[in-house]
Amino acid sequence: MERIDEKISKNRWIILITVVMCTFMACLDSSIVNVALPVMSNKLSVSMASIEWVVTSYLIIISATILIFGRLGDMIGKTKVFKFGIITFTIGSLLCGMSNSLLVLVIARVIQAVGAAGTMSTSQGIITHVFPQNERGKALGINGTFVALGAMVGPALGGLIIAAFSWKYIFLINVPIGLIVFAAGMKTLPKSSSKVDEKLDGKGAVLFTVAIVALFGALIQGQVIGFTKAPIILGFVISVIAFISFLVVEKREKAPLLQLSIFENKLFSISIFCGFLSFIAISSFSIIQPFYLQDTLKLNSAVAGFFLMISPIVLAVTAPISGHLSDKIGSEVLTFLGLIFTSVGLLLMATLNEHSNLLVMTIYIAIMTIGSGLFQSPNNSLVMSTVSRDKLGIAGSVNALIRNLGMVVGIAMATTLLYNRMSAKVGYHVINYVAGRDDVFVYGMRVVNIVSAIICIVGAVITAGRLAKSRASEKAETEAA
Repeated sequence: MERIDEKISKNRWIILITVVMCTFMACLDSSIVNVALPVMSNKLSVSMASIEWVVTSYLIIISATILIFGRLGDMIGKTKVFKFGIITFTIGSLLCGMSNSLLVLVIARVIQAVGAAGTMSTSQGIITHVFPQNERGKALGINGTFVALGAMVGPALGGLIIAAFSWKYIFLINVPIGLIVFAAGMKTLPKSSSKVDEKLDGKGAVLFTVAIVALFGALIQGQVIGFTKAPIILGFVISVIAFISFLVVEKREKAPLLQLSIFENKLFSISIFCGFLSFIAISSFSIIQPFYLQDTLKLNSAVAGFFLMISPIVLAVTAPISGHLSDKIGSEVLTFLGLIFTSVGLLLMATLNEHSNLLVMTIYIAIMTIGSGLFQSPNNSLVMSTVSRDKLGIAGSVNALIRNLGMVVGIAMATTLLYNRMSAKVGYHVINYVAGRDDVFVYGMRVVNIVSAIICIVGAVITAGRLAKSRASEKAETEAA
């Protein structure tokens, strides 16, 4: 177990800055590339289908390795794994910026993703370890803000960099930041005083990696060729078999990759599940919004980028406040209110059409984002407060894994549902915006937003049940006293 001395306690806010900078970079690089894909495709002389691997390889590798790094963090020390992640991510970023072929770029992205997984899997554990309980919500709230900011700021920032410089600078910008963060980490991050004398669960690691790669591959390729095709169905089958085998192995292992016992804690499991639902809903909105702004409302990229910044700005204000409030009044009420606000915001977004007022749209986005900000920080605090200190690494990695899974499932659900409803509306199969038929896209977008709202409402109902039980338990304890 790691021990935090007085010096570390005094430096806890510097440690937080070090951690959130890395978190921001890792999340930024999962979204900043999207806007550069057409330019990269042209410069590298490859098809759009091929250049998509620059995005998918990064996402797949993070999700496949994040539990492994979380377990290593608990075994050899979260700080060691975090530092390894920083330097690996920085090297990967440098190689990405030096790439002149798709193959080299994808390999560099894989290296970058390994580093990102190392930092993502241990960041929440380090924060929870360093901060006392009465400040933990605020600290995790700030970290959650930078997670969301990284994902949301990416497209706008990427567009600015590409307009002013080469596409390579969306990667090279990470190098000086990575070196500064690494140097700061060497001085401030807590040292690992001991390590666990256990071996890494190799079987579990392989099975989990196969399950995630097969699942993500099927989800991503299914959007391209259709989910009823034999290769896609086979991918899902392999994923299910590998995941079931993984669970069987984990139950038998003395030192498993994932200690399934943590899911016996209902608060942990419910918080993880509600987080998953929230990220499905939010990512569904995020993937559709740029098309609505540019293709339906006919805004140019600069103006659209301005409106895409509304969510990050609102979230940057809301999440730290929410985290601070969770330290004062508890997290259950805030998570419930957050999911309610998100649901209401999405239902309001479902009323938008090709003639909607931009100010009205801005208000709707703000309501939805306030909900996300109210929910994420307290929910992260709930997740991390339910496990013992020696399981902070794996708990943090599970939380980060669920976030990535929620984003992928949300994107796959939103695009599949959107094009399905658009096809039904127009009378033939479409997988793109139908020129001159804004009403067709609006119809599909409305269905996606309604379904996303329903998903959040399910989470709110579950959270309300958790809150009611918590209140009943507190009342019983008070009466007994």
